[in-house]
Amino acid sequence: MTFVSIRDLRVAFDGVPVLHGINLRIGRGEAVGLVGESGCGKSVTWLAALGLLPGKARVTGSVMLERQELIGAPRASVEAVRGARIAMIFQDPSSSLNPVHRIGRQIGESLRLHRGLRGSAARAEAVRLLDMVGIPSARTRIDLYPHEFSGGQCQRVMIAMALAGAPDLLIADEPTTALDATIQAQILDLLSGLRRETGMAMVFISHDLGAVSAVCDRTAVMYAGRIVEEGDIATLFSAPAHPYTRGLFAAIPEIEAGRARLQPIEGTVPDPRDLPPGCAYSPRCARASDICGRYRPDLKPRREAVGEVACFHPFASANSTLRQEVPA
Repeated sequence: MTFVSIRDLRVAFDGVPVLHGINLRIGRGEAVGLVGESGCGKSVTWLAALGLLPGKARVTGSVMLERQELIGAPRASVEAVRGARIAMIFQDPSSSLNPVHRIGRQIGESLRLHRGLRGSAARAEAVRLLDMVGIPSARTRIDLYPHEFSGGQCQRVMIAMALAGAPDLLIADEPTTALDATIQAQILDLLSGLRRETGMAMVFISHDLGAVSAVCDRTAVMYAGRIVEEGDIATLFSAPAHPYTRGLFAAIPEIEAGRARLQPIEGTVPDPRDLPPGCAYSPRCARASDICGRYRPDLKPRREAVGEVACFHPFASANSTLRQEVPA
């Protein structure tokens, strides 16, 4: 059953388009990864969906939360959804936590706004949430300030704040980026465990394919404001079809590779103000042809596997000759 449905979501800043028609569905209890390089539009997609972009942003399209439309909805309606039904964990807890307020007060504010808890009831629930996310001695540490916690513990506090409203969908925006490998693994285990215990859905935004594979059921790959490939984890990791997705996998270091050079994707994500006329990835793609420079491929179902890909020359399995139709 679809819980959130995004259709033709477009965003422009000062007249410059940065999202070009995002279509994405999130089912109840499902974990979906959103991957790609920085600047591909991963975070902007969900900031737009939740009405968190600045006033200069022009947002069009549709974001349906079950039967409720969020794009263009009254401010009070969207605010009632944020935190209570859809919560978001931001990637930098040091800039998201207020340094002059104790963490108990900050979690308590979420509990008051979204669940109406106050006083001793709010404090007891805040302690329970801190225990749930693995903060040791939560009953005494609830009165500490953010600077008295490590980076990994601050991220756990952010997760506790997001869970305060008992959301149906958790948006985790690169929650492990600033953490060392051991703490990253702990946070991933925590998110997986919380999802199993609460039954909530999750969107995991990251550029780390390994982290995505650990917590997600399905993944969408974004490039230059578009989804270029989508599929379940098993298919995407065993047989990626889009050259960009292949490039992301090829750039991952291998433990047993010895002194072999990495295979980076040459170049950078194009400037939104100067996108190529055809496929945005074509200037960086070794498989690009003249057609790729003239036409933009649409997201089409893969014939040999479950999923979709937007490419005129995708990689395919041995028993398939998948090709997109070229516009006349």
